[in-house]
Amino acid sequence: MKPTVIGDCTLYLGDCLEIMPTLGEVDAVVTDPPYGMAFRSNHRAEKHERIAHDDDVQMLQKACNISPNHSAYVFCRWGDLLDVPRPRSLITWVKNNWSMGDLEHEHARQTETILFYAGPDHFFPKGRPQDVIRAPRSNNELHPTQKPVELMRAVVEWTSGIVLDPFMGSGTTGVACAKLGRKFIGIELEPKYFDIACKRIEDAYKQGDFFIEAPKPKATQTALDLDAAE
Repeated sequence: MKPTVIGDCTLYLGDCLEIMPTLGEVDAVVTDPPYGMAFRSNHRAEKHERIAHDDDVQMLQKACNISPNHSAYVFCRWGDLLDVPRPRSLITWVKNNWSMGDLEHEHARQTETILFYAGPDHFFPKGRPQDVIRAPRSNNELHPTQKPVELMRAVVEWTSGIVLDPFMGSGTTGVACAKLGRKFIGIELEPKYFDIACKRIEDAYKQGDFFIEAPKPKATQTALDLDAAE
C-alpha cells in the first residue's frame, strides 16, 4: 500500500493490523485507540458516526503490545486497567470540563488516563516529567475523541525517534510532530478522518512553529588571499 508523504510524515489509509507488520521496528508510539466506549456523539448539531472497533478493548490491547524501542503512550479510561499489560506509569490528563457519565452514582470525570510503557532504549529527553498534565480539551469538531495539539505535543516531547500513531484519527499526533520537526507514521482506517489528517498536517507545515529554532547556517572557512592583503 503506497502511503501519502507530507514533509516528514508518512500516512497510511488502511487497517493498522495489516500495515504495522510491514513497518519493522518502531521507536515510539503515541496513540488514542478505540477502547470500548462505543462512542457516538448525541449532543452536537452535526453528530459523529460510531468509531470503528470501539465495541471492545481489543484495539487498546493491540496498541499496548506494540513494544517500541523507546516508549509507548496509550490513552485509555480508568476502567480498562485490568484489561491491559501493567504500565510503568499512569499519566493523568486534567481537562477544563467533565464527562457526563453516571450523574447519580459517579464522580464527574475531569481527567483521562495515559498508559506509559518504557522500551529497552528509553530515557527522558527533557528530564523526568510529572505524571499529571493539564491541557484544555478540544471542541471535537473534527473527530469525536479529538485531542488538543497542546496535549499531544507535550506527550511527543517525552519520546525519542520516529513516532507511530496506528489510530491516527484526525491527525493531532501528526500535527504535533510536524510542529516539533519530528518524523511521524500515521495509520487511519476511515477515509474521512484520513483526509482531515492530511489537510491538518499540510497546514501545520505551512504555518511552521516558532518554538522550533531555525537551523543556523554552517560556518565556512574562506582561504585568505595573502597577496591581496599586502
